Amino acid sequence: MDHGTDRDAAPGHGAGDGAVEHAAAGRIPLAVVVVDRDGLVSHWSRGARRLFGAAKEEALGRPAADLLPVAGALPDEDDLMPYGVYAAYDGLGPDLESSLDGRSRLSYPAAGRARLTVSEPDRLDVLWWAYPLVGPGRERLLVLAADAGALRADDPDDEIAGERIAPAFALHTDFPGAEELARRLPEILPSMSVEEGARIVAQILELGYPVLEFSQNDRVPVTPDWGVPRRIERRARRERAARALAEGRPVPQELTDEGEDLEYTAVRERLEFLTEVSGRIGTSLDLSRTIVEVSRAVVPRFTDVAGTYLREQVVAGEGFPEGVPDTTTMWHRVAVEHTDEPGRWDDVVPVGEAMPFPAHTPFFQCMTTGEPVLVPRISEQMGHAIASQFEKRDIRPLITGRSMLVVPLKARNVVLGFMILLRHPERVEFNDMDRVTGAELAARAGLVLDNARMYTYQESVAETLQDSMLPHIPPRMAGCDIATRYLPGTLLGRVGGDWFDSVKLPGARTALVVGDVMGHGLNSAAMMGQLRTAVQTMAALDLPPAQLLRNLDDLAQRLGDTYLATCLYAVYDPIASELHIANAGHIPPVIVHAEDGRSELLDLPTGAPIGVGGVPFESVRVRVRPGDRLVMCTDGLVEVRGEDIGVGLATLCESAAHPAASMDDACDTIIRALAATFSEEGHGGRKDDVALLMTRLNGIQPDDVAEWRLSPDPVQVGRARSVVREQLHDWGLARLADVAELLVSELVTNAVRHSRSRPLHLRLVRGDTLLCEVDDDDHDLPTLLSAGPEDEFGRGLRIVSTLAREWGTSRTKAGKTVWFELTLPRR
Repeated sequence: MDHGTDRDAAPGHGAGDGAVEHAAAGRIPLAVVVVDRDGLVSHWSRGARRLFGAAKEEALGRPAADLLPVAGALPDEDDLMPYGVYAAYDGLGPDLESSLDGRSRLSYPAAGRARLTVSEPDRLDVLWWAYPLVGPGRERLLVLAADAGALRADDPDDEIAGERIAPAFALHTDFPGAEELARRLPEILPSMSVEEGARIVAQILELGYPVLEFSQNDRVPVTPDWGVPRRIERRARRERAARALAEGRPVPQELTDEGEDLEYTAVRERLEFLTEVSGRIGTSLDLSRTIVEVSRAVVPRFTDVAGTYLREQVVAGEGFPEGVPDTTTMWHRVAVEHTDEPGRWDDVVPVGEAMPFPAHTPFFQCMTTGEPVLVPRISEQMGHAIASQFEKRDIRPLITGRSMLVVPLKARNVVLGFMILLRHPERVEFNDMDRVTGAELAARAGLVLDNARMYTYQESVAETLQDSMLPHIPPRMAGCDIATRYLPGTLLGRVGGDWFDSVKLPGARTALVVGDVMGHGLNSAAMMGQLRTAVQTMAALDLPPAQLLRNLDDLAQRLGDTYLATCLYAVYDPIASELHIANAGHIPPVIVHAEDGRSELLDLPTGAPIGVGGVPFESVRVRVRPGDRLVMCTDGLVEVRGEDIGVGLATLCESAAHPAASMDDACDTIIRALAATFSEEGHGGRKDDVALLMTRLNGIQPDDVAEWRLSPDPVQVGRARSVVREQLHDWGLARLADVAELLVSELVTNAVRHSRSRPLHLRLVRGDTLLCEVDDDDHDLPTLLSAGPEDEFGRGLRIVSTLAREWGTSRTKAGKTVWFELTLPRR
């Protein structure tokens, strides 16, 4: 390109210093014409003057169609290009011709060959390229033209005559050798740097620019230098224009050249739009918010209506099977954004509806191919086919006549959903450039949605894991009512190491546990699961609290020294009205006295955390009264960084003493009070997870307990049956007498058989169930056996297992306890 006198020149087969008019010298004239939205010429280059014969003053403001008339005649056979590249002239084409006279607008870059009448009887054979302009200003079409005759050599032996010279269109999918082309552009276009050439090539590869093809291995972009003005020259022009305005002088014409007029080209507009959209979406990992951001980002700038559909599993936060979707795949409409009057779309296509799409629709084509589908105008026939999917709703008035672009939302080669974009009939149709823009937009949106989906899915997995590790504690156990709360943390994910539990123990007792593995995340949760399982197992063995923590500390040492944990373990005996508690580095519990409503922290030996190793644990016994409440929690409820834990503990005591209609209300009161305290202190709220266990210690009245001592003599079996029947009649439970008498007979018989010398102990406890316990001094626990027809032993426990609601065994200091429960009859 000649930068010395005229920059409107097209590249030829090589670079040289000859006259612009001669192709053999390596340069050919390039006409540059800009047409505004009314079809009038707004720019007419010197190359256009030389090519078409009209001066700039004559051309500006005139209809482009008058200056570029189309002849439509076919060329002579000897005028054809080498190798029969063109069999006939295609003219400018109806779209371009309509754009020249302002009747319509070209929607996509194009290239071709035409014979134009310049002056009678001269006819000009030209190669032309055109692409639409978007952005501010009235300019709407850029036309480039070159003299095809200048590309042919009169001498058939000339080297150029043996080359293929054709207008073409370089798409990013079929333009090899981009790096080499970037290196060669400075040779083809003098004074252009490698960086500037690389920028042009990047635009070619991104959008697809017109090119001149000289051979199968040599293609050059037809991009006028002013289309990508150099920053230094542009800055210098602006500075000179600013100085002229400041000094009150008129701005010279050369400072307002075509480089400034065409600064906002289609590429710039597209990149600015995509940059803007990228900044507006993905501000959150919340899937619902991301969906709204994606929909609002394209309306109204790119489209007038945007409907977003996602696969059912994406909305549910689940994984889905591999492979392409099919006609049974359910798609949820998750967002509809539009510029129509409010409510127009709400009843016809409500958000939240799920539906499949048949194979003949463009939506199915998009979701199965993963490629955008462009429908320039929705015909009545297509509108009817689409409307058939909406039962009892006529969607045709909303879509017929509109331009539609369906773009896939995919990430990692998986189609997550798609967007249906519609433009009003009076708006320009979607074109191939919009297809590229929509595909790029969808790719970015798909990645953002996939990140949000993965975050939602991982949160769902984490919550499921956490829930699976937390027990489902019944609200009532023997002699007590229980309420619990677990709140996931807001720091480093929603999985933590806090837990609570309750374990049913012999003698109508209940073990109450609260623990906290230090740290967050899946590793802490896994450690918590191991410790919780160990506590349940050891509690079932009826180990004393201090011994249980001692064994738990040994287990933690064997599991590794990576994690520490705190634990508070209490055993409530409702018959003795006593708590037996041991602490391993945990915050103390709160006891709320039913008599006067007073609350206090229990003074317990603190002990070292689980996992430290080599430290003793102590237990204490605390007398309680019926109606007292025990509150156990983890430090996430009462402690935040930068605040004294004493403030949280004081608030815990105060809020636990507040009267409440139920146990659940009492838990909620505590949580609200602690949250309000830390918010007022300016700490931004809780970040650690929280486990809260509240127990109302109702006790069991003495009248609901009956006990007998029996000697280890077979005759005592009959006495046991008699006293049980009599007691049940006194309690109004005569309907249980027969079954209870049979099962007690079996347990006492076994105890007499295996007892050594000490008396037996028989006890009945009436609570939510009827509990029967038989103690003896034999330490060997009985097991359930498969008894054959002729076996002498094994049938007793089989009968107990069949007729009792529950049964079990446990070791005691003196021997063992065998127990069973029966469901109380309805009153």
